[in-house]
Amino acid sequence: MLQSTRPRVGQASATPAVIAHRGASGYRPENTLAAFELAARMGADRLEPDVVPTRDGVLVLRHESELTRSTDVAERRELAGRRATRRVDGRPVTGWFTEDLTLEELRSLRAVEPQAQLRQGTTVYDGLYPVPTFAELLALADRLREELGRPLVVSAEVKEPSRYRAEGLDVARLLLAQLDAAGVADDASPAAPVAVQCFEPGFLRRLRAEGLRVPLVQLVDADLPECARLCTPWGLREVSTYAQVLAPAKEMVLPLTPDGRFGRPTGLVEEAHRAGLAVHVWTLRNENAHLPAVLQVGAAPGGHGRAVEEHLAFLGAGVDGIFTDHPDTGHEARRLWLERVDGRGAVPHQAGPPPR
Repeated sequence: MLQSTRPRVGQASATPAVIAHRGASGYRPENTLAAFELAARMGADRLEPDVVPTRDGVLVLRHESELTRSTDVAERRELAGRRATRRVDGRPVTGWFTEDLTLEELRSLRAVEPQAQLRQGTTVYDGLYPVPTFAELLALADRLREELGRPLVVSAEVKEPSRYRAEGLDVARLLLAQLDAAGVADDASPAAPVAVQCFEPGFLRRLRAEGLRVPLVQLVDADLPECARLCTPWGLREVSTYAQVLAPAKEMVLPLTPDGRFGRPTGLVEEAHRAGLAVHVWTLRNENAHLPAVLQVGAAPGGHGRAVEEHLAFLGAGVDGIFTDHPDTGHEARRLWLERVDGRGAVPHQAGPPPR
C-alpha cells in the first residue's frame, strides 16, 4: 500500500477530493444551481462557487461581479442605464456589476455560457437558469447530502473582498451572518459542510479572528505578489496558522516543458504537507485549449483531449484535491488512481503524461 504524505489536517480522508469548479461548468453555465447539482451527481466531493455581493447586501454566485460575460444583462433594456465603469484589479472595466444591482434586479437575469466559442454545446442552456444566491446553494447542498447519503462540502471562494470593503460592502460581515444563519459557522471538523477560500490572506485571517471555525483555503497564483512570500517554507507555516488548505495554480505544482510535457514537480506539495497543509490544485479542464500539447486530441480548441491523464499526473504529484470543470473526468481519474495505489503501490511521477 502507498504510504501517503497527505496530512491529516484539513481533510476527511486520504482519498483525493474532486472539486467541482463553479459546478459542472464544462456542461452547464457556471455558478448555476443546475451546474452544482449535476456536479454532485457526477461524484464531486466539493462544490466550489464564487461569491459576490449585491447592492442590497445579498451574496450571489458569479465568478466576477461584472455580469456581461455570464448573463444576458446586455439585452435588458430596463437595465441599460445601470451600465458603469469601475476599477477592477487596477484597470477600468465597463459593464453591469452585481454591487450596483439589487437582488430583485439580478433575479430578472439569466445565466449564459461565458466560454461560448470553446463550449458551444453548453450554449443550449443559455437563458434557462437564474443567478442563484449563496443561501440557495447551501439549501441545495443540504438536500443533496440527504438524497445521496454522503458528505458534500460547499467551498466558497470570496472574490475581491478588499475592493468591496473600500466601496462600503463588508463581505466578511455578510458571509459570517450567512454561515451563522445556516448553523455551520462553528463546524471546524475536516468534513464540515462549508469551507471558505480566498486569494487575500488578510481576509482569511480576519474571518478566523472574527470567530469563524470552518476550514479555510488559501488560494495562490504565481502572478500574485503575495505568492513569493506565502509559498516559501516559512510562508507556508504562516498559512497553516489560519488555513487548512493551500490551493495553488496547477503550473505551480507541475510546470510544463517547452514541448508541452510535464516537467518535474516543483516541491510545493511536499513543502505544504510538511507545514501541515493539504493541497488542492486548480483548474483542470477537458478541452484541448486547456491541456498540455501532448494530451491534446485533434486541432479543435474545444475538442476534448486526454484530460484523465492530466488529472492522473497531478494525483501522482501528491495533491489532495483537484479543481475541475468536468467532475466526471475527475471522478474517473480518482478511481483509476486508487486502483493503481491499491494494486501496485505508489505510481512514480514521469516526465511526460502518465501511461494510457
